[in-house]
Amino acid sequence: MLPGMKAIPRVWLSLALLAAPVRGEPAGAAPAPAAPVFVIPIRGQIEGALLYVIRRGIAEAERQRAAAIVLAVNTPGGTLNAASDIVRSIQAAKPPVYTFVEKDAFSAGAIIALATKAIYMAPGAVIGDALPILMSPFGGIQEMPAAVEEKAVSAVAALVRSAAQAAGHDPELAEKMVRRENEFKIGDEVVCPAGRLLTLTAEEAARPGKDGHPLLSAGTARDLPAVLAQLDLANRPIVEMQITSAEKIARLIAAAAPILMLVGFLGLYIEFKTPGFGLPGVLGAGCLALFFWGHHIAGLAGMEDLVIFAVGLGLILVEIFLIPGFGFSGMFGIALVLVSLIGAMVRIVPGSGSWFPAWADLQVPIFKTGVALVGTGAGALFLGRFLPRSRLFGRLALGAANSATAGYTAAPDTSALVGKTGTTLNQLHPAGTARFDGERFDVVTSGEFIDAGVSVRIVEAHGNRIVVQQA
Repeated sequence: MLPGMKAIPRVWLSLALLAAPVRGEPAGAAPAPAAPVFVIPIRGQIEGALLYVIRRGIAEAERQRAAAIVLAVNTPGGTLNAASDIVRSIQAAKPPVYTFVEKDAFSAGAIIALATKAIYMAPGAVIGDALPILMSPFGGIQEMPAAVEEKAVSAVAALVRSAAQAAGHDPELAEKMVRRENEFKIGDEVVCPAGRLLTLTAEEAARPGKDGHPLLSAGTARDLPAVLAQLDLANRPIVEMQITSAEKIARLIAAAAPILMLVGFLGLYIEFKTPGFGLPGVLGAGCLALFFWGHHIAGLAGMEDLVIFAVGLGLILVEIFLIPGFGFSGMFGIALVLVSLIGAMVRIVPGSGSWFPAWADLQVPIFKTGVALVGTGAGALFLGRFLPRSRLFGRLALGAANSATAGYTAAPDTSALVGKTGTTLNQLHPAGTARFDGERFDVVTSGEFIDAGVSVRIVEAHGNRIVVQQA
């Protein structure tokens, strides 16, 4: 036997041990036969609140060790920020993620689909047209300046190329959904000429592409079970994620954030301008509470935003009712209220490593808050002009004057107290109490602070307002 022959069996044994899977190692292990297919619906507008729902669905699929995740898509599109974060969540998911386009996958929906391993489409479904557009506060489309449009298009084009490359789709085809100036060809055949955005039907997306593989769609399927049959997952149990009623309401609230803020601000404004506390105050407080509740359920607002808002509102009330004039306390309170409102709409990105959000994440919340503030100002001017003439104001205010000659007095006549000298019973900061001729009166200074036990003189008296200064 040649030297070293005895070592050969040991070498083969070592290689066999290295090649054998380690017991209990989840990475690379095939899913169990009973592992379910988890279905996450993406229907309607895509916005920040939907991002929270999709993250919850992916986390639940991973917890159940799902064999695959299928996104059931029917959407006209949505915000780029939400789509970008959803793409990252899909790319980080442990189970393979597929898309089933039920009807439409436009704009942000197409971007999300391009990030999945394979796309299946129902007969008559459509996918494409991911050109970024600028929406006005009232729902119309605004024209972007050329430089701004190119910047936005360039960012989206890079996103769709990256998503397509990572998932194994044609990046040139993906970019044609964003850039109309490009031309997309297969050989000598022009599939989509320059000047048009690429939008594909189910049949067009399933045709052979450049390498003989399907152009974009891995197959046309009538329904979800047909998709699973094409994925060799037909015998797997299907678990469809249930979006709770609270999450549905939260998505509506997130979309209507400027309206809720506007109504909330106007309600509080009317309440401050009218006596007592009634319907406007309840409506305003209710809208703001609904705003924070909806964004909290949507995974955007935390309790810290509500605490900051409460502190800011408290400082404003202190400034209005306790401190004469309007200074630091009021301005700081307004700043805290604005910070809390903007913070409640900022997306939470786990693992970002930064406690301060990026400017791109702040733009939409700042815009929505600005729209609400401008609307509140316009509404306040309108109400200030027309509210006094309305029937509602007539019920809140007295319609007839109640004069002293008719036997009505709003406050006692204290003009005879002017010139009297007394002693302060507590500190005047600047309001407090003082004793004059053995009688106690509520007094106020002209702004200066006076300690307790100091002699003061009444310099002005109008009803219940008694102004003193140090004697």
